[in-house]
Amino acid sequence: MFNVSRRLLAVVACAVLPLGLAACGPSAASDQGGARNPDELVFASIPSEDSTSLEQEFKPLVDMLAKETGKKIRVEKATDYAAVIEGQRTGKIDIAMYGPLSYVVARNSGVRISPLGAQVETPGTAPGYRSYGLVRADSPIQRLEDFRGKRVCFVDPNSTSGYLYPKAALQTAGVDFERDVKPVMAGGHDASALGVQSGQCEAGFAYDAMVDKLLPEKGSVKPGELRVVWRSELIPGSPAAISDDLDPALKAKVTEAFRTKANADYLKANGFCTDKCDIGGYWGFVPADDKTFDSVRQVCDVTRDKQCTEG
Repeated sequence: MFNVSRRLLAVVACAVLPLGLAACGPSAASDQGGARNPDELVFASIPSEDSTSLEQEFKPLVDMLAKETGKKIRVEKATDYAAVIEGQRTGKIDIAMYGPLSYVVARNSGVRISPLGAQVETPGTAPGYRSYGLVRADSPIQRLEDFRGKRVCFVDPNSTSGYLYPKAALQTAGVDFERDVKPVMAGGHDASALGVQSGQCEAGFAYDAMVDKLLPEKGSVKPGELRVVWRSELIPGSPAAISDDLDPALKAKVTEAFRTKANADYLKANGFCTDKCDIGGYWGFVPADDKTFDSVRQVCDVTRDKQCTEG
């Protein structure tokens, strides 16, 4: 199953992973003889707007994990979700940040990973977020049906809120993705929103925190520049996942750290950060398991999209 997609992911990942992750082929595969217990763990994510800030965004979390495990933690930037998926498949990535869809795609394609937790913006809330359909404030577009015939920015074919849920919503609104819109894959939620702001796209999609919080905080988008014409249902929070071939005792330490210590309150109270103490723009993580993402699989059943169906 998924043979074509797996080959495609491998080719893409070998081309776009950073130098430290670029070795693909037999030498990159994890040792099949037993559980891995490396001296260094690789933590990977795709970058947000400022690609140089990825290490800084996750520094409190990484420092905490280093203390809990006694391991050196190296942060790697991947250029897209395919690189994250294939990097974890080949043993080049040990812990990775996924979107809900890219996690489901990874599991469907045979990557042996387990969720460590899902991101939440504030403590005590369910892990979840929403996709926004965006236009410029002065646009005549009022609803998804008006996206017909327009240049529309999406994030990435493996993005949940930047592709899958929007595609399903357009389909429900009677707008055919293949025939009725001119899709532009922007590569990131920030790039998609900024593509709408700049006029590159007449409409676009991005997740809520990028529009409501992250871009305004950076001064990239001024209040009122973008208008939300559609909001999705609640999407499961983005998960961090760990490779299943790691030593069980090491996996248990990392899992426990994510469940009890990977949050702004703990990190600040224990000196891992001072002023800004979030993790990539989020308060932290709450427990999640594979079933948490069943609603994503249900949306996949609606769209029958090649990115998330087996074959």
